[in-house]
Amino acid sequence: MSIFDTIKSAIFGSPANASPAPSAAGSPAAPAGSPAAAVDVAANLDALAKASKEKFDWRKSIVDLMKLLKLDSSLAARKELAKELGYTGNTNDSATMNMWLHKQVMAKLAANGGKVPDELK
Repeated sequence: MSIFDTIKSAIFGSPANASPAPSAAGSPAAPAGSPAAAVDVAANLDALAKASKEKFDWRKSIVDLMKLLKLDSSLAARKELAKELGYTGNTNDSATMNMWLHKQVMAKLAANGGKVPDELK
């Protein structure tokens, strides 16, 4: 499983654990094969952060996001994630790479059915 898939699974949970958001009255049903509802990424991560004894700034830091999800946040793991996501910059410039990774992860979560606040994409 890729690092991004591990991140996605940790946030989205298994399909059996996903709770669909209420739909607006009179809304047509979702077409077959499409997700019933987007997973609220911020709410899920906020709940994990609230339950944690440590303080994690997951909204700004890819390292804190990975730590919150109990994943390896080492430079090597982040370089591997950058490779998976197609980073073309210098991986030795970790500050720039980390900012790119955070935005990319949030954008990919949104593209894969996650509800992500616009300021995080």
